[in-house]
Formats: sequence, C-alpha cells, structure tokens
Amino acid sequence: MSTSRREFLVSSAAFLGTGTAASQDATDRPAPADRRPLGSPPAFGTAKGVGPEVTAATFSEAQRLVRVKMSSAERTEAASNWRNSMAPLYERRTGPRKVDLEPGLAPYSLWNPVLPGHAPTPRHNEFVRSGQDPGPLPADDVDIAFAPLWKLAHWLRTRQLQSERLTELYLRRLEIWGPRLKCVITVTRDLALEQARRADREISAGQYRGPLHGIPWGAKDLLDTAGIRTTYGAEPFRNRVPAKDAVVVHRLRTAGAVLVAKLSMGALALNDIWFGGQTKNPWLLQEGSGGSSAGPAAATAAGLVGFSIGSETEGSIVDPSDRCGVSGLRPTFGRVPRTGAMTLCWSLDKLGPIARGVEDTLLVLQAISGPDAGDLSSVPSVLDFNAQASVRGLRVGYFPRWERAATEVDRHALQQLRSLGLEAVPVDIPDWPYDSLNTILFAEAAAAFEKLTLSGGVDQLRMQTPDAWPNTFRQARFLSAVDAVQADRFRRLVAQEMDKLFSKVDLLIVPSLRGEMLTIGNFTGYPSLTLRAGFIDITQARSDWAPDPLRPLPHFDPPRRVPHSVTLVGRLFDEGTIGRVGLALEQMLKVAGERPPGFA
Repeated sequence: MSTSRREFLVSSAAFLGTGTAASQDATDRPAPADRRPLGSPPAFGTAKGVGPEVTAATFSEAQRLVRVKMSSAERTEAASNWRNSMAPLYERRTGPRKVDLEPGLAPYSLWNPVLPGHAPTPRHNEFVRSGQDPGPLPADDVDIAFAPLWKLAHWLRTRQLQSERLTELYLRRLEIWGPRLKCVITVTRDLALEQARRADREISAGQYRGPLHGIPWGAKDLLDTAGIRTTYGAEPFRNRVPAKDAVVVHRLRTAGAVLVAKLSMGALALNDIWFGGQTKNPWLLQEGSGGSSAGPAAATAAGLVGFSIGSETEGSIVDPSDRCGVSGLRPTFGRVPRTGAMTLCWSLDKLGPIARGVEDTLLVLQAISGPDAGDLSSVPSVLDFNAQASVRGLRVGYFPRWERAATEVDRHALQQLRSLGLEAVPVDIPDWPYDSLNTILFAEAAAAFEKLTLSGGVDQLRMQTPDAWPNTFRQARFLSAVDAVQADRFRRLVAQEMDKLFSKVDLLIVPSLRGEMLTIGNFTGYPSLTLRAGFIDITQARSDWAPDPLRPLPHFDPPRRVPHSVTLVGRLFDEGTIGRVGLALEQMLKVAGERPPGFA
C-alpha cells in the first residue's frame, strides 16, 4: 500500500469500526498515522495536526457561544486532539486542498414541505377569472397607471390601449417618482419599448398570449436579466451583469409581459436599505417601505409598474406588501422555480407576485409556476382558482391568543369573512420557541455568502449595524452544527403540527406581521396572501431595523393614516383557495382602490 493511500485511510471518516479513537481512553492514543500497521481501520483523531493551537481555555470561552457545559477535564481532553480530529474538517475552506463552491451549487439535502404519505392539494387544474367589468379606458393617464392588472389586460386585449403607450406612461412615472422613492436601480427603457412594440404588433395580428401580454412589470433586482445588471442591492455586486435571464424573467417574456425596471431590494435580501439609500413607503415618505422586496412593493403601490416580482425568505413579500398596502402572494415552496435568482437560503427562498389587487397576483402566479431543472426544489403543481365560486362553508382558522396583537382592521376582516359565509374556527399551536428555526436561515445565508464574508466583501455594505448581514454572517460561523441538525428535525415537527392544523380548517387568517405564523409559514413552506384590509393611524414611523438611539424614528402629531393588511395562509399548493377568499374579502372591504396621495 502506498504511503498516500495509507494516510488517506487513516484520516478518513468514511465508516466507524470497533476500537476507533472515539472509544479509546484519552491516555491510550493511537500511533501516528505513518506508524499504524498496514490494514488498520480508519480512526478519528489520527489525522495530521493542522491549524492553530487550542487550549482548555479556548473551550472555556467557546462553550459560552453554544451554551453547553464541559468540565475542566472534558475541556482538556477536547483541546488535546482538536487539531487532529476537528480542525481537518475545515480543510475544504482553509486548505491546502481548497474546494471553491460556486454560487449555483445547491446542498445535496432538499427540503420538501409535503410530509411523507401526503399528497399536495389541490389535484384539479382550473383557472376561472372573476369576470368583473373593467369599464371603459379612463381619460386620465393617472387612472390608467393605478388600474389593477386585470383591467389593463382587458383594455390591451380589446385594443383600447396600446402597450407602447402604457409602457411610456410607466417609464415616465419611474423617471419622475423612482428617485424620490429610491425604488429603482435600473430602468430598462430600450428593452421595454422593444417588447411593447412587439406586443402591440402581436395583439393587432390576433396573436394574443394571455392576460400579461403587453403589461409593463418590474423585477426585484435579484432576478438575472441578460445583459442588464443585476446587483442584489449590494455594493460588491453593483456592476454585475449576467449573461442569461432567470427562468421567471423568461416565462414572463414568453407571456408577453414588458420589463420596464429592475427594482430596489435591501442589500442581499435584508430589509429596505440598498447601496442607493432607503426605499420609501409611498403612503408615508418619512419611513422605509419595508423589505426586502422594497422596490417592488413601493413601485407597485405608487403606480410605477403594472405588477412586480418579489421574493421571500422570511417576510420579504409580506412585510413591504403590508406597509405599502399592496397584494403580495408568497407561493408554496417549490411551486415557482428560482433558477437565475440570487440564493439566500436554498430551503426557504420563494419568488412571488406583488400587485394592486388579489386577482392580479393569481394571473401572474399562473404564468410563472412549474418546475425547472435548474432549481432542484421546484416541483410540478396545479393551480385551482375559480374566482366565481362561492366561499360559503369554508373553514377559516384564527388564533384567539393572538388577539392582543390584532387591530380593529384585523378583527373587522375576520367578521367580514363570517358575513361571507365562512365558518370561523378558533385554533392554536404549541407554545414552542419557533425563532430557533432561524438557526437554519442564518446558517444557510452565511453559507451562501461565505466567500463574500471571509474575503471582507461584506464590509462594503452600507449597513454595518449589529442586526445587519455582515455581523450576522460572521456570528453564524459559530453556530453549532449539531444545533443546525436539531433545528432541521424541529422543522419537521413544526410541519407535522401545521398538517394537523390544516386537517381542521381550509385556511388561516392572521395579523400579517404579528404572532409567529410568519416564521412558521415560511419554514414549513405554506403559501400566503397579504392584502390591504383597511387603514390605521400611527404616531411613529415604523422600521425593519433594530432601534438605534442615535437615529430615532420620526414621531407624528397628528397621527398619520396608513394602509394595514391581513394575511391568509393556505394549504400547501392551494393558492387558489386563499386567492378566492382574498378576492371575496377585497370586494367586500372596498379599500383596495385608494391611492397614496401625491403621486398624480
């Protein structure tokens, strides 16, 4: 046997055998690797020592980070062979045999929100639009700009409106209002006009592609666009120009939609501050729009695009949709492929539509759904949405113990669902530490941007506060790998509880950003629909960022009136039901049409 082969076997942890170093007395150390007899089984703790020396004192301090207790003897033993047993595990990163993991490489383990033995619902594939009368084309361009997608689609299909005119209208509004809201990173004027003129020619020739044909839209700037920079809202990537479109961009182009802008996002998908500043809420310019789909929500609310595409890992569609008063649909994990989109967390990221009405979000979802080979987590699915079907008899769950977090708008929305004939069912979930699931988020995000972190590239980001990514990515290096596995097991337990919950109800209604459902829903992959339900008065600006005494948020006297939303959570792959209920609720509440003042 060659020396290199023998050293490989000795240092390998490919299998466990009786008598490994892990079971030996600390005083009975194995012989050095190059002296072990031929044919000896591989043993832990026998690799060549690498890395800096560590002592019992090192473990005394380190154990505080992971909240474990070790005796003095245990710390001494751990230090005695750390360089032989554990330090070699870092070789992939520290060398000498480094392996660079490219951004597009996904982990081998995949998250599947559907529990074993369960089939996703629904099984019927149907899409029936509401059939509402859009009325004639308005004379005022502002009324056209703020019209919901379904109306714009009708006017384009019937040739009352041309895509080129609509695109020019939105391009002007993007150029006027985009800088004030700080919601636009790149305006795609030339591409947009080319696509709009093509759409007009095709529609005139009877080659109508569907309700998105000729509709101008904006992309959160984590979706790759061929030849157009895609910056992730972050300084290190501000000049990044991909060669290929993301799959969602390609699907929308195939549907005839017109890309007018790449919209702002919180840097690397956190909150609402990017290298160009803080994206503003059109309803209240003294506060941020919420994040990280900051630009899509703000631009849609201000009538700068027909619709937009955002993304969510843990709140990035729900949060800005709530604050900006638009409709945001977070699809079931796996329904919409993320190929060509920035990865933050492989097992959590989702792409979804943001629009000015509920039906609009379903029209977009229909166009972007379906698996793609580039996203290993994407799966086949059907969309059963019948906007004309009755919602009477559906069971809607609500959480009485979250009552203290509810507003009058939340309570009124639940009452309106009752008046629509839904049965309101009180439900509950175990009082567990759901925030511990964020072990997965922090670990995956830190892995996704490991190279940027260790190279010091994160130091270029605008936000360098304790709750910003640079600090979190660095802290995450010290999370316990054991706790990451336990968090994954806990995730399955939470998924089982959600499955039990949905055996009692057809959907849930929750305060959009209160309670624990934002975390639970994202980690278990359930879809949600956030829609404007009314208005509230606030006396202080709101922020996604931790309070900073050096930068206090503005106070308002008299209070300011801002939109407030509720969120409907549905069964896995059952976006059609929450869309149907959401549309009925929207029509009952009659608050979706009000516009933010000052954007005429």
